[in-house]
Amino acid sequence: MTNRRSEPTPGLVWVSDLHQAGTGPDQVAAWYARQAAAWSERAASNGDDPEATARANFAAWNQAIYARRAAELAAGTPAPPIAEPPTSATPDLFNAPEEPPVNTSQNALLDAALSAAGRGWHVFPLRPGQKRPAITDWENRATTDPDRIRRCWSTGAFNVGIATGPSGLVVVDLDTPKDGADAPEEWRLPGIRSGQDVLAVLADQASSDLPLDTYTVATPSGGLHLYYAHPDGPELRNTAGRLGWLIDTRAHGGYVVAAGSLVDGHAYTATYDAPPAPLPPWLALPLTPTAPSPVRPSRAWAELLATAKRRNAYAAAALTGERDRVLNATSNRNDALNTAAYSLGRLVGSGALDRDLVVTVLTDAGLAAGLEPGETSRAVRSGLDAGSRNPREVAA
Repeated sequence: MTNRRSEPTPGLVWVSDLHQAGTGPDQVAAWYARQAAAWSERAASNGDDPEATARANFAAWNQAIYARRAAELAAGTPAPPIAEPPTSATPDLFNAPEEPPVNTSQNALLDAALSAAGRGWHVFPLRPGQKRPAITDWENRATTDPDRIRRCWSTGAFNVGIATGPSGLVVVDLDTPKDGADAPEEWRLPGIRSGQDVLAVLADQASSDLPLDTYTVATPSGGLHLYYAHPDGPELRNTAGRLGWLIDTRAHGGYVVAAGSLVDGHAYTATYDAPPAPLPPWLALPLTPTAPSPVRPSRAWAELLATAKRRNAYAAAALTGERDRVLNATSNRNDALNTAAYSLGRLVGSGALDRDLVVTVLTDAGLAAGLEPGETSRAVRSGLDAGSRNPREVAA
């Protein structure tokens, strides 16, 4: 007899995938039972072929293990251990006569990913049952390539994220208030109960129709995602509440959960399947970043620079150069700020620059370039942290 520690942690790649996809142990046990029968039949037809017999025994052993696990889950108590298989066999059943059971939700999510990609939208995997990315650098790795999508979604029941920037989308997120949340004073008006109500007021103020004639997804929380085509002109970024209460937007640097995804068992559902309409100008205008005003060195900046020069002339020159690059960036200002913070962070790590000085200078530059305070702070902090871990020594 053997204890649970000696049982095989499924060394088969596809068994691991089945677990990621949410397939239950009873389904895996049934599949192993079919494998055992198929290999036994093959052994008999080949004159008791030893290889087929070994594989049949190994499959039968795995079937018993998963059946026991299913029984444990059902009863809530440990089941008796499983005996060792009569003969050993290499746990490699990739050439098995039958495919493993397919999780239907995994197939549906693959279909959702392929459907979004077919519209030209760049997709990437979110964690199963969640809204969080399952990969890093998701905006750059998002794809419309069907082969890459099939390979990815064959390994798990991943929800589908759509990177709005590469997809040429601006998604207006109309939310519902959280329990106990009160509207800001300016939105305490009769009939205002959701982001859709706020959007209706904004449309009325703009003497326009409510812009609902576009691809629309209903969210599990009762909100709506309205998909629009990104307008020509400046690059739009994510916003939170800029348009009004309970209205956020996702554009460059953001993503949305695609229709067909499941969170807490509730689906994102396309309620109006149409091409994304152009973003109405009266919505685009308040979302468009204003061009940064030319920034002239202030007396405070001159004093900071003088302090840096006394410490290290090279580092002071680098500080000036990175600040100017952020101020002169015409697009991807967040990336420019993060890159500058990383470069200067390397000098901070070696002691050539003071961290507080760099934070002050780059924060001022990011805000002057038109970035929001929150994204400015995050870009500076993450870049400095990463750069400090890779210090660069320079001569004084």
